[in-house]
Amino acid sequence: MAKLNIVLYEPEIPHNTGNIGRTCVATDTRLHLIEPLGFDISEKAVRRAGMDYWSRLDVTSYRNYEEFLAKNPGARIYMATTKARQVYTEVSYEPDCYLMFGKESGGIPEELLVQHPADCIRIPMLGETRSLNLSNAAAIVLYEALRQNQFEHLNLQGQLHRLHW
Repeated sequence: MAKLNIVLYEPEIPHNTGNIGRTCVATDTRLHLIEPLGFDISEKAVRRAGMDYWSRLDVTSYRNYEEFLAKNPGARIYMATTKARQVYTEVSYEPDCYLMFGKESGGIPEELLVQHPADCIRIPMLGETRSLNLSNAAAIVLYEALRQNQFEHLNLQGQLHRLHW
């Protein structure tokens, strides 16, 4: 079955990656981490951070962007950036696409963005706002992709049943 993918390009803040990891577990989404990371994801560090769900996370790390591309040939990648012209809701997301987000301090490198302008997406914000929190941005775009794919692999009936008191 096809799965959506979140790609974090050199994430720097462990709590953002932890929040995104939890969202990935909750939505059966794969997480891809492109190094260098600004923190340690060893078993001990993950346990210390209280990320008890990490063992259920489908996560892969890559030494660099080139290794990521080599191990995911033909990946359809959408790059989230404040510099994009098209809004994230204007894209039709494939059920196995990759949603890429850059590091907190600088986003996705400009040289990657200019190579793929048609694949760049943005979340609308007021002019003076620099950016949204990384984990919030990832959740916004991921849930739009899930919605467009009718939440295909999520058990909505079971969840809706629990909501009826």
